[in-house]
Amino acid sequence: MKQLFDEVSYNCSKITTKKYSTSFYLGVLLLEKEIQTHICNIYGFVRFADEIVDTFHQYDKKNLLLDFEKDCYKAIHAKISLNPILNSFQQTVNSYNIENELIETFLLSMKMDLEPQEYSQENFKKYIFGSAEVVGLMCLRVFTNGNNEKYEELKPYAMKLGSVLQKVNFLRDVSYDYNVLDRTYFPDLDFNNITENNKQLIFQDIENEFNYALIGIKKLPISSRFGVYLAYKYYRKLFKKIQNTETKNLISQRIRIPNSEKYSILFRALVRHKLSRY
Repeated sequence: MKQLFDEVSYNCSKITTKKYSTSFYLGVLLLEKEIQTHICNIYGFVRFADEIVDTFHQYDKKNLLLDFEKDCYKAIHAKISLNPILNSFQQTVNSYNIENELIETFLLSMKMDLEPQEYSQENFKKYIFGSAEVVGLMCLRVFTNGNNEKYEELKPYAMKLGSVLQKVNFLRDVSYDYNVLDRTYFPDLDFNNITENNKQLIFQDIENEFNYALIGIKKLPISSRFGVYLAYKYYRKLFKKIQNTETKNLISQRIRIPNSEKYSILFRALVRHKLSRY
């Protein structure tokens, strides 16, 4: 029964989402039921691609990623894959007409991570667009459910939200990226000699993007608004914690939000959502 296989495939994407990001999964659970399935499917796909370039150092990462890419397009065309993550992802792609261009752009950014490199402003923007902004657009296709007018209206906000969440991730994970992967995403930045001015420029850019993204969150359909708003609130809290962390500690440890604090964020976000006080 294909239906049973599809259910097993979705459960793989759901488990992947839950295991790799409890905070993101919490936001997913607050989306409308049908939307939950497809956002987990998207997350599973991008997470597996990211794992290839970030984790599988003892294997041929380049060929693993190329095989994953080929299998992805085969799955979309055939509308089935024996890889459950790709099988669930193709369902979402085909159900919501997610453009191949978005997938291609995302995978191009993953390929950029195969080799250590110093990012120029141009490459940094290119990487952010491919690794984060297009993922926001994939999710927006699901949220707007075929309403192209709404999609076009919210497109710049979705891209900005993807961008700011990725930049906060860079700061959160700077210890692993810098010490293990030999990556520094922010252009012209030496974390051994970072100045207060360097930090404030990055922080102000992130603050501006948070403010812009919130405008779009308020305009999302009710079926997805609260789940996305919760993710936004969690990342703002994480950003504030990063801002209050000394640079030497940023590059020696991963900044986290305790589970107890996550549930406090959830409660406060729910109250503001109910009162429409975003």
